[in-house]
Amino acid sequence: MSPFWKVRVDTGGTFTDAWALTPTGEERRCKVLSDGSLVVKVQHRTEDHWLDLGRELSFSDHTLVGFDAGVAGKVIAARERGRWIKTAENIEADRLTLRSGEEAPVLVARILTGTPLAEKLPEMDFRVATTRGTNALLERKGAPTVLFVTRGFADLPWIRDQRRDLLFSLAQPAAEAICEGVVPVKGRLDATGQVVEHPDEHEVKAAAREWLAKGVKVAAVAILHSWRNPALEETLAGWIRSEGFEQVTTSSSVAPVIRFLPRMETALADAWLSPVMKHFTGQVSKAMTRGEPLMMTSAGGLVPASRYKPKDSLVSGPAGGFVGAAAIANAAGFPKVLTFDMGGTSTDVARIDGAFEYRYEQQIGPARVLAPTLKIETVAAGGGSICQWKLGRLEVGPESAGSDPGPACYGRGGPLTVTDVNLLLGLMKPEGAGIPLDLEPAEAELQKLILAMQADGVTPPSERELLIGLRSIAVEKMANAIRGVSYSEGHDPRDFVLFAFGGAGPQHACAVAENLGMSRVLVPGDAGLLSAWGLDRAKRQEQATQQILLPLGQTSTASIWKELASNALEPLQPIDRTSVGFRYLAELRLLGQDTSIEVEADLFDEDAASLEMKFRQAYSKLYGYDAPSSRAIECAALRVIAEEISREFAGESFGEIEIRGPLTLQDRFSTCILPDGWGLRKGNGGTLLLEKESSSQEQTRVGMDSEIQAALFRSRFEGLATDMGAILRRTALSPNVKERLDYSCALLDSKGRLLVNAPHVPVHLGALGVCVREVASQIEFHPGDVVVTNHPAAGGSHLPDVTVIAAAFDPQGNRIGYVANRAHHAEIGGMAPGSMPANARNLAEEGVVISPIKWLKNGVMDSKLLEDLLRQSPYPSRRPEENLADLEAQAAAVSHGVRVLQSLAEQHGGAVIQKEMSGILDRSAALMQSLLKRHEGLEISRQEELDDGWPIRVSITVQQAKMTVDFSGSGEQHPANLNATPAIVRSVLLYVLRLWLDEDIPLNEGLLDSVNLIIPQGFLNPSFPPDPKECPAVVGGNIETSQRLTDLLLAALDLCAHGQGTMNNFLFGNDSFGYYETIAGGSGAGPNFAGQSGRHCHMTNTAITDAEILEHRFPVRLHRFEFRPNSGGDGEFTGGNGLIREVEFLQPVTVSMLTQRRSTSPQGMHGGENGASGSQVRITLDGTAEVLPGSITYQAAEGERIILSTPGGGGWNAHHS
Repeated sequence: MSPFWKVRVDTGGTFTDAWALTPTGEERRCKVLSDGSLVVKVQHRTEDHWLDLGRELSFSDHTLVGFDAGVAGKVIAARERGRWIKTAENIEADRLTLRSGEEAPVLVARILTGTPLAEKLPEMDFRVATTRGTNALLERKGAPTVLFVTRGFADLPWIRDQRRDLLFSLAQPAAEAICEGVVPVKGRLDATGQVVEHPDEHEVKAAAREWLAKGVKVAAVAILHSWRNPALEETLAGWIRSEGFEQVTTSSSVAPVIRFLPRMETALADAWLSPVMKHFTGQVSKAMTRGEPLMMTSAGGLVPASRYKPKDSLVSGPAGGFVGAAAIANAAGFPKVLTFDMGGTSTDVARIDGAFEYRYEQQIGPARVLAPTLKIETVAAGGGSICQWKLGRLEVGPESAGSDPGPACYGRGGPLTVTDVNLLLGLMKPEGAGIPLDLEPAEAELQKLILAMQADGVTPPSERELLIGLRSIAVEKMANAIRGVSYSEGHDPRDFVLFAFGGAGPQHACAVAENLGMSRVLVPGDAGLLSAWGLDRAKRQEQATQQILLPLGQTSTASIWKELASNALEPLQPIDRTSVGFRYLAELRLLGQDTSIEVEADLFDEDAASLEMKFRQAYSKLYGYDAPSSRAIECAALRVIAEEISREFAGESFGEIEIRGPLTLQDRFSTCILPDGWGLRKGNGGTLLLEKESSSQEQTRVGMDSEIQAALFRSRFEGLATDMGAILRRTALSPNVKERLDYSCALLDSKGRLLVNAPHVPVHLGALGVCVREVASQIEFHPGDVVVTNHPAAGGSHLPDVTVIAAAFDPQGNRIGYVANRAHHAEIGGMAPGSMPANARNLAEEGVVISPIKWLKNGVMDSKLLEDLLRQSPYPSRRPEENLADLEAQAAAVSHGVRVLQSLAEQHGGAVIQKEMSGILDRSAALMQSLLKRHEGLEISRQEELDDGWPIRVSITVQQAKMTVDFSGSGEQHPANLNATPAIVRSVLLYVLRLWLDEDIPLNEGLLDSVNLIIPQGFLNPSFPPDPKECPAVVGGNIETSQRLTDLLLAALDLCAHGQGTMNNFLFGNDSFGYYETIAGGSGAGPNFAGQSGRHCHMTNTAITDAEILEHRFPVRLHRFEFRPNSGGDGEFTGGNGLIREVEFLQPVTVSMLTQRRSTSPQGMHGGENGASGSQVRITLDGTAEVLPGSITYQAAEGERIILSTPGGGGWNAHHS
């Protein structure tokens, strides 16, 4: 027995869970609201102010005395362990909120230990996990902070990686940054950490005083390449502190690793949250009689409160559950589990298989944070997910009722949610819940949903059938989340046991397991409090990391690991050295990649050959093919984890099945559903093992109602496309796919019509249907066949975009659909590195041309077929190994899609699959029909010109709910590379129609059912003779003409002003490397919304390479990446500003530019002014500024610069006086 109390507390966003062990070994449990309050329901009251709360709350009678009961005054007495309380004032309210005025962890410690409000807490071992920092980030409730940053990057907190948040929305949310302002400073380091410009002390201190005068006392400092050399940041921080700032955080101190943007955002987040977290940990520490609490980190380890950094706290609650799950699963003899922690607003899923695995970057609200974190995925699906009838279909989530108002049954006016559905189905008992629940408002919200269905002319199923269907939709979404965390890492869920916890995890676990083909579920005894209980199994831990970025053979791993171990051990004192274990980890990758694989050494002096072997084994397991032997292996980073050696815990054994479903098991903190067809074994440690004996009726009952079945299939189809994207990204080799995410995946019906897609790159997505249909007209697909093409005549776009297609068949051999993906290969031959030569005049000069070919026949790959093409074409690829590796990844993704689709056909029949596919297309077609009816009689024409004067013209008419889009009058075939293809035109039109519709539906070709598209011969529909040397060049048609077409159509439909109208394609390289990027600009304003600055718009949405990665990998120096002031067109709603990107070349290189809007301007609408044209200026060695044309390939000397200024968006409406 311990002489002290053990108290373990997890303070989440809504609830605080607590578990305690008394000095005599008795367990106690408690749950309160995280705002430090208790909500109780009054069942009965007496005239002398005694209130009956209806049940024993397990408090000591004196614990609640002194609590504030709001309008009822103070609690002045209690009896029967808190069932009865007496208040100073008599009230008629049915609910009371009781507060002690303390932080939630202190409140629960007081309740658990039975300590009156007037007394100090007993001596205890106090451990706390908290998402207080996470919630402050999400709710934007940090301290006002100013950022001191390298000059030329002052706008980076708003530009970020230049991608827009909402792919199919003209009105984008305003860019957010968690700082009040920015101070650009002169200090600059190069990629090796050498100082190339010193800061000005007077300027820095003057700026610091200026911000102090505004009331800002918190600062973050971020200098380019400070991870190499922190001295400059430390100097700046010292100057700022000397002026009176209370908190100054440097980026090199919180994240000494490469990648400027996330390191800067980590410093900002840590600084911004420091006052919030210091107050929280200070209040908790102050309540202790002796010592300080241990705080849980996102990495699953414990640190003293005095060493707790906000950036390490953001996932600490889920980490407690992860640690607890691992301890229980191992004790039960199940080391391989998928965790399923379902709460009110979200669900956390993770994979446990041996040693804990980490990620070192995560997006939390507006900030990307670099911190070691257990690999836990969070999805927006929980008990609070809203169930509604929307756009003619049933939907569950992703919107959530949150904690306020919460589900309808909370009685605070909330909507119908998954929690209400379970309550109405009788799968939880109101009287057994931890907080009061009411059936009546839940029933009322269900009736509203039924009325909404009837208002759309849909006959709802019975109430019970509807509820079962809504629950099944929720289960499908959660199963999709678990598929994602499994398949993205190359694992099959069926090889694991599902470990369910959280308030609602065990309630859905068996249904989720059946959906995934899993047969066993573990439910811990303290399922509803596991994140708190898990703190008892957590250990003191410290991590130390050093960025390396050297070939593995040149890395002194032993000496570095030894030093890191010493650094990690020091903060663990006074723990004895013999009680500490060490893990030695190396982040390894192929040279040139950004994505690393972490391998673990057995000893700190393990040699490089052994580490390389482990890397190659892990690579093959993860990606499904061997790492290319010709590529060097880079050591990205070395890491040491030092932690207390685990205590030994007794194993857990299970008896025979003694209970069979259906059965509901419920305590105050969690509900467990044992369905029909499942049996239950009890463990001697309190864990439940649920085993599937036969299919449950819940899975077979649904599908009877068409609306429920449609929602289930839609979710599965969308999940399939998303999983294909995850597999493609995971298994690809090139940074263009892995990091820039320049790829798209889609599911198509048996006729080759685009059905659903993962939201990737718009210019790819709409073209895939044309491509599949054209290829299918030339090649007959059989099971196991995979076809590859990039030919524009086969529905391709330009040669770097390579499409991979496979067909799926039902058990009777009928084709049920296609799966396809398109990925941009940054190098596929051609006249210039990067395969986008500005001076190409025919298709052959642009690179390797792949007419549709069967690469796999009946599952057997003919790798030589493609390799010969890549190596032996007139302008062969400079990176054929990379092309083949990415193509294998594309094939792996479509193969997965085929397996899933065929599995669905085996379960439900091919006819059902095709019916549900048609239903999705029909729904989109109906929505478009409704839109066209509202615009009956529309007749509009618009003509614009490309920068070289080439005309693009469109006429649009709507008659009898049919739309004709006619491009007659557009230019003839273009002599250069701006020729588009019908697939590109169709892709643009589909994107624009989706924007015009402005409804949250998948992008699919049902939107085109009522559209007649006319594209005469010309540069939008060029001819392609058999010989590529006779075919027109097209590389600019996909990337530039597509943007101009989009602006033309949007302006014609009067939806918004012109965006930048270009992708600003920038390429440079030589015989040893090639680099390609697209640069964002300003988007157009529209009715009631301003344009966004520095964001990709319309047909692309790729990320920009991080400044430090760019300078580390390539011989360039980035001097500026900032907004271009006043480049957006003025108006009532202003167009977005473009960007300025200034690059210095440190070696001679070939530079190519492919752009539009250099000699013309993005047009404003309704009196709004035009956006500024773009420009590119070459600064030669003698300082001469030479304005370059929009499309050019030239040779740049070492020391030359280029200044790229991207266009602004057009304004909307003239200014009102």
